[in-house]
Formats: sequence, C-alpha cells, structure tokens
Amino acid sequence: MAKSRLNKVAATIGGAVGKADRAAHKVANAGGLARKELRDIAKELESLKKQLQKTAKKLKKALA
Repeated sequence: MAKSRLNKVAATIGGAVGKADRAAHKVANAGGLARKELRDIAKELESLKKQLQKTAKKLKKALA
C-alpha cells in the first residue's frame, strides 16, 4: 500500500516537473523569437535612418 501511494506521489511530481519544463521551453523559444524580431526591427530602423539622411541632404541641396 505504501509503495502504490509513493508511486502516485512520484507520478504527480513527475507530471509537475514535465509541465514546468514545457513551459520553460516555450518561454525560451518566445525569447529567441523576440530577439530575432528586435534585430530585424533594428535593421529596418537603420535603413530608414540612412534614407532620411539622404533625403535631408537632397532637400538642403534643393533649397540652397
């Protein structure tokens, strides 16, 4: 009787550990995706910044 109760407790603990592990993997994957998206946004921002500088230079030239 004690063994079956211990087995039930062990199974419950194992299930909880498994759920926590899956949740941790999901968070890690989400963090990786967020980092990749942030890198892409930074690249796009840099491109827009260069484009704005070129446009500003052309505008100054046209007004001079």
